[in-house]
Parts: sequence; structure tokens; C-alpha cells
Amino acid sequence: MQTLMVDLGERSYPIHIGEGLFNNADKILPHIKGHQVLVVTNSSIAPIYLHSVLDLFSDNSALKVDSVVLPDGEIYKNLETLNQIFTRLLELGHNRTTTLIALGGGVVGDMTGFAAAAYQRGVECIQIPTTLLAQVDSSVGGKTGVNHPLGKNMIGAFHQPNCVFIDLEMLQTLPKREFIAGMAEVIKYGLIWDENFWYWLEEHVEDLMVLEPSALTYAIKRSCEIKAMVVAEDERESGVRAILNLGHTFGHAVETELGYGEWLHGEAVGLGLIMAVDLSCRLDLVSKEVLQRTEKMLTRIGLPRIAPKQLTSQRMIELMAVDKKVVDGRLRLVLLDRLGHAVISEDFDRDKLQQTFNAFLDS
Repeated sequence: MQTLMVDLGERSYPIHIGEGLFNNADKILPHIKGHQVLVVTNSSIAPIYLHSVLDLFSDNSALKVDSVVLPDGEIYKNLETLNQIFTRLLELGHNRTTTLIALGGGVVGDMTGFAAAAYQRGVECIQIPTTLLAQVDSSVGGKTGVNHPLGKNMIGAFHQPNCVFIDLEMLQTLPKREFIAGMAEVIKYGLIWDENFWYWLEEHVEDLMVLEPSALTYAIKRSCEIKAMVVAEDERESGVRAILNLGHTFGHAVETELGYGEWLHGEAVGLGLIMAVDLSCRLDLVSKEVLQRTEKMLTRIGLPRIAPKQLTSQRMIELMAVDKKVVDGRLRLVLLDRLGHAVISEDFDRDKLQQTFNAFLDS
């Protein structure tokens, strides 16, 4: 097991990375603060892992452990589904000493974290992410929330977990499409922060796609290191943390227009990444070579590079206008000014943005 720390002073917490962690009660029990636990999972993960996680606590008579199984899919990441967690907590008499355990991908993690932030004005939370995307991104950093029909992740709270357990064995049961989607977040870290990591990814992307253990361990660890450094510097996204959203303003627009779940989040982010790099190139911030390398990487991974046919440039502008990064009516975008370094800009040529839309929207 390897351990990283998210440095937030008194609220610092570890990220444990290894194999078989979700079967290790000795690792998880110290992070449970009270005598009540609610494991939150979904209908796809429950048949595979829920029984094993519940068994971890079966010998501990002092611990009351319950569970709730939510429907699976981004379409259910809403207030109605969130209320199922609250209802379960109240029905079973959980008090403010309870600990919620998120066992699932990004949807489960985001909703469990939000429930923990809100239930009785804040209870503890542990993240056990089961997808690559959740392991390298959404489980770390404390951004929680649900979607609204008019905008993705527009309702939520910052609420840091007690710890994150990243078990590499769980990726063995992950559908291929979900793994490919998660790779969008991995390559994002190379684009925004670490040029050398990008070069490493170019050399090892095929190893990652077949789940080669040493490559997988390094890619996840380095992704989490970068995420932890950025979060430690800017926990509530008032500055540098916004660079973690490279491609997300474009991608969220795609998800919102299609209806959540038609495209996976990572698929939409992958398209958003190439659009952001394309715009950066048109603005002469990065070279054509950086754009070509990004396009090649997306192709090798199998991420989409053309937007859905029904999405128009006018609709993209409308959807991007309600993005959380819009400030005082001005759209801010995360762009690259070189490989391995991102900038946040609201002063860019709108004609160039239209050219990017023209290149990637098939309408």
C-alpha cells in the first residue's frame, strides 16, 4: 500500500492506494469516528462488493452498520435520489456521529459526500471509489453535489472525506467503456500540470489500457498527487484549483444537452479537452504539435472527438453561460499556454471560440 496526504491542516486526510484494501478492516476502522455506519452504493456495485464491505464490520458488535442501494447512472444524480440517503439515515436512527461510506463511482461519491455535508449539518465520510475516474479525480478534494436539469453539479458543497481507499483490484470488474472514460481525467493531469507525466503517458498508454499493474499504480498515484497538491493550495476553487476543470466547461455542456448519462462524464470531458487545446492553439497559446499530440492520445484511448449531431454552437454558448466558472456574466475558460501548464482566461477572441465549435460540432 502507498499513502499520499491531502494537506489541509487539521482536516488533512490520507489517500491509500493498493490491492485488497476494501477487504482490510484494520485500515478502514480507524477512520470511523462514531458507532454508526451507512454504506452508500448503487445497483451495479452492490452485487459485486457490498457484501464484502459489510462483512468487514461483522465482528465488531459496537458498530451499527447499514446500507442503502441507489439506482445506477448519472441520470439519478439528483435531489430526488439524494433524498433516499437522508430517508435511510432517518429511518434507521443515525445521529451526527455516523460515518457514511461511499462505495461506487463518481455519482455515488458525489452524492454520498453531499449527504454527509448536509445530514445534521455535517457528518463524517469515507470514499471507496470503484471506477478509474473516481479514483483519480472525484473521490479526492471534497467537491460534492448533484445535477440540476439546467446545469451539471450546480447544487452541492465542499466536504472533505476522512480518507480515500483506492483499490486497484476493483478496476478488474470495471466495464471497458468506464475505464476509457476515466482515462480522460488521467491525461488531463499531464496537460495542466506535469509535462513529464504526459510524456510517460504517451509511452505507457497501451500498458494502462490492459491494466498492467505497475503502470496503473503509477498513473493513479501521480494523478492523485497532482490533485492533492492543487486542492491543498486552493481548497474551495477560488484560484488555481479551477485548472482542474480543463475541458469541463465544454464537456458539461454536452452532458447537460444530451441528458445526463447519454455520454459518460469522462467521454464528455475527453471531447472538452481537445476543444480546449484546439482553442488554445487558435489563440497561439500552444503549438500545433501540442494539439496533434492531444488528438493522437484521445484516438489511442478511444475517446470521442466529435460532438453529438444535435448540439449547435449557439446551444453550446447558452449552456456554457450557466457554468460555475462564469463570473459577473463573463465566461472563463481553462486553456493551455504550454504542455503541462494551464491558465484561466476570460479575455479571448470569441471568433476563435466559434472556429473551435465549427471544427468539432457536426451541425
